[in-house]
Amino acid sequence: MSLKNKMTRSGVVVSNKTEKTVVVRVERVFQHALYDRTVKQSKKLMAHDESNALKIGDKVKIVESRPLSKRKRWTVIEVLEKAGE
Repeated sequence: MSLKNKMTRSGVVVSNKTEKTVVVRVERVFQHALYDRTVKQSKKLMAHDESNALKIGDKVKIVESRPLSKRKRWTVIEVLEKAGE
C-alpha cells in the first residue's frame, strides 16, 4: 500500500467491541481565528484492525482507505504505544 497521497492520523483506541474494527479518537488543537484561543476538537473514526489485537488505550496510526463498510474508511497501520506501558 502506497502512503504517498493518503491522509494519516494518530489517535487513541476508545472501543474494540466489534469484530476486526476499532474506534479511534483523533484530537486536533488549533488557534481560533476570531477569539485567538487554543481550541481542542476530537473526532471518532472507525478503523479496520485485521489482527483484532488492539486494546482500549492503545495509541495507533491510521491511514485512509477505500470504504470497507458504511462508516469504516480507515485502516490501522502501526501501533505507536500499547496501553499501560
